[in-house]
Amino acid sequence: MRWVYLALVVLFVGATIVFAAQNHAVTTVSFLQMSIQMPVAFLVVVAYALGAVTGGSLFALLRRSIQGSRRVMTAS
Repeated sequence: MRWVYLALVVLFVGATIVFAAQNHAVTTVSFLQMSIQMPVAFLVVVAYALGAVTGGSLFALLRRSIQGSRRVMTAS
């Protein structure tokens, strides 16, 4: 199973490198009257990182909430 995970990581890294090489054009991102220019590949990496952080935080919050409710139910 370790080889399957390693192969998936290698494929993901390879796809990321190809994506970054093919999408080096600069784009403008605007938010609340602010704008910044950045390569498309960098924009995708930032969006992915923000999604991973917020998704992980939400998952941890839900897990803690479920564990807390189980403790209350067993204590009653």
